[in-house]
Amino acid sequence: MVGVAIWGIHMGITQGLLASMVAATAPADLRGTAYGFFNLVSGVAMLIASCVAGLVWDYWGAEFTFYVGAGFCVLGILGLTWRNYSRT
Repeated sequence: MVGVAIWGIHMGITQGLLASMVAATAPADLRGTAYGFFNLVSGVAMLIASCVAGLVWDYWGAEFTFYVGAGFCVLGILGLTWRNYSRT
C-alpha cells in the first residue's frame, strides 16, 4: 500500500507539471493538438515499455525486470546530466 501511495503522489506531481509544460510551449491555436500528441506519444512509449518489461519478465524473471528498469532510470539520469553539461 505504501508503494501505491508513493506512486499516486508521483503521478499527482508530474501530470500537472507535464500538462503545464505542454501549455507553455504550444501555440494557443494548437494547444489541443499538442495535448493530444503528447498523450499519444506517452501512451505509445508506455505500451512499448510494458511490452519490453513483459518480455524481460518472461525470459529472465521478475528480479531482472526491476534491474532493467533501474538501468533505464540510470541511463535517463545520465542523459539529462550530459545534456545540462553540454549547454554550459
